[in-house]
Amino acid sequence: MSTRTSTTTQAPEKEAAGTADAPAGRLRTTPFSLLDRSRTRLGHPEAEALRDTVALAQHAEALGYHRFWVSEHHSVPGVAGSAPTVLAAAVASATSRIRVGTGGVMLPNHRPLVVAEQFGVLASLFPGRIDMGLGRSVGFTDGIRRALGSDKDAADSFASQLAELTAYFTDGPRPHPQVHARPAEGLHVPAFVLATGAGADIAARAGLALVIGDLRGRDAMREAVDRYRAAFEPSPLWPRPYVIVSGTVAAAETREQARDLLLPEAWSMAYSRTHGVFPPLEPAESIAAREPSMPPRQRDLYESALTGHIHGTEPEVAAQLDTLLTETAADEFLVTTSTYDRAGLVESYERLGRVVGLEGAGRPDRAEV
Repeated sequence: MSTRTSTTTQAPEKEAAGTADAPAGRLRTTPFSLLDRSRTRLGHPEAEALRDTVALAQHAEALGYHRFWVSEHHSVPGVAGSAPTVLAAAVASATSRIRVGTGGVMLPNHRPLVVAEQFGVLASLFPGRIDMGLGRSVGFTDGIRRALGSDKDAADSFASQLAELTAYFTDGPRPHPQVHARPAEGLHVPAFVLATGAGADIAARAGLALVIGDLRGRDAMREAVDRYRAAFEPSPLWPRPYVIVSGTVAAAETREQARDLLLPEAWSMAYSRTHGVFPPLEPAESIAAREPSMPPRQRDLYESALTGHIHGTEPEVAAQLDTLLTETAADEFLVTTSTYDRAGLVESYERLGRVVGLEGAGRPDRAEV
């Protein structure tokens, strides 16, 4: 199988997409990266989810994935990742080449100065490997938002917070010009905005990379990407538009097995919409057994949560990804799959690695999770 390497010391917009002998086509020239949400699993301690994330990052590096990102959630029973910069430090310490970042730090929950300092420390400890992914979401419930010191309207200040944060790296204009974020100032830390809709416009005006997902609404996603590219204003951090499309990908020996990987997250999403609680993931067989007795509204939400994802055998996944990458002209794809079966998840990432030609996907000495 042809190989492709990742460059970890250059800015993403300058990285080579593939090697000279890579087959033609977007699958073999588009970087693929992973996001792990540190999802907790029924019957397993929460701390195990964090250790699983670090182990998966090591495996992703061995396979040849480009980036590995972690997420931020607060007071959510199903997610252990509440401190993304801390977890990113653990991931970076356990790996040596793969880029490491956040998908993302939710800026309305933090002071821009503190975020700049945290990423300045990370980039100083792991030069050339740190990504700063930023989002505008606030807490899941009113109680969480109060505990975080924010409210539902906090996201409205995201653009100004973003400008202040990036100015600490470039020594640009900011509300407190006498304050310097050390050791961030002068460091090049690629910044990414996690966005849908209006967030894409903010990313364009800020001159930052865009991460956009929800493959169930592809028309709206493509429209947002087109607006972003058309309105993009170059900045010291990104001279040109850079689009990362994100979504769930599940690859298995059969299409049915791939669908089973989707069931735990779909059920968890449906349950959260009807109960206000995001539960730990359950085994796929438990979810399948529950399908006939789901209340109508919950069943509708569950089936909706199963739609739009890329799943199937390796050839089926290849065809679906090729279509999506062609339609969006994405610069990169970020896989965001969550499931109860960690062994199945690892196998899925190995299969995907073969599909897209990752250099370590066929090695017999791969790291084990």
